[in-house]
Amino acid sequence: MKIIVSGGGTGGHIYPALALIKRLQQRELLDDVLYVGTKSGLEERIIEREHIAFQAIKIQGFKRKLSWNTVQTLYLFINSIKKSKQIIRDFQPDVVVGTGGYVSSSVVFAAHLLKVPTVIHEQNSVAGLTNKFLGHFVDKIAYAFTDVKDQFSEKKKLVFTGNPRAQEVADLKPNLRLDDYGLQPQVPTVMIFGGSRGAAPINKTTIASLTEFSRRSYQVLFVTGRVHYENVQKQIKTIQLGNNVKIVPYIDDMPTILPDMALVVGRSGATSIAELTALGVPSVFIPSPYVTHDHQTKNAQSLVKNQAALMIPEEKLTSAKLLQTVDQILSDSKLQTKLATNSRKLGVPDASDRLITVLENLIKTTK
Repeated sequence: MKIIVSGGGTGGHIYPALALIKRLQQRELLDDVLYVGTKSGLEERIIEREHIAFQAIKIQGFKRKLSWNTVQTLYLFINSIKKSKQIIRDFQPDVVVGTGGYVSSSVVFAAHLLKVPTVIHEQNSVAGLTNKFLGHFVDKIAYAFTDVKDQFSEKKKLVFTGNPRAQEVADLKPNLRLDDYGLQPQVPTVMIFGGSRGAAPINKTTIASLTEFSRRSYQVLFVTGRVHYENVQKQIKTIQLGNNVKIVPYIDDMPTILPDMALVVGRSGATSIAELTALGVPSVFIPSPYVTHDHQTKNAQSLVKNQAALMIPEEKLTSAKLLQTVDQILSDSKLQTKLATNSRKLGVPDASDRLITVLENLIKTTK
């Protein structure tokens, strides 16, 4: 198939799109692919690094309050639809897929106007504004959390696929990567990680817990995020760390180390959850309260209610609470097994293939 994919702004929209493209390539189902994004988001750098054709359009998100900025945004949106229509006419795709972010609104809507088959993918448990708008026009709405179904009125369009990122990591096995950080692969290890940029509240609480963590029999791999690393190093100068605690700014190719973890503590973004459930890794989520519609809390709650993870709201995050929760899980093998088993049950290790089936069926029925 020839396919246009659009999604941007955050990794949560980009990485599922990239996972879908890679799986199409693996299965030799791809004649050609074009990624349409913006130059202001992360997508151009990430996509071009993968040697995938990229075109940019100029668009910005609508603000909730009316202002002169709203007029400019509307002007850019109308212009971006014109540009998107031209891109689609030139490329002649069999299908257009949107994975979220405001850039996908004009690309997918333009495809609808040109009567090209369209699919959107919603990664979170709370539908984004762009996907809610596009849901009225697209042919199919793929989703990853069952909680999101009620947020779309077009029930016949809905199809559960899971997050394509899950399939990308599902076959990973323990690979002794802890050796790279001076830790012992055979010793249970908790990774504390606030996301690619790190999270100051998680870092602050972890720093306050390092003395106690240094006395534990398990190991701690504390990933600060690159932008926070120097500041963390300054704050821990007076702390005597045990050999069981290692602090790093970032881990390249993060998913490959997940199978070596007995426990992961961190944010509850859609991509993280897709990876952790595909592998069945026990987790403690500390959702970011700063994201739109508090969707990370709702993401985490979907696992908590299935006894697949524990959650600590950020406002209740203290050193004592963090230590108590990590100790509770790593001292109880039955609890670890329960969390791992229930997490894996929620995983969708064939998510990309499910989404590809949706695309294939849609192309067949519209030809």
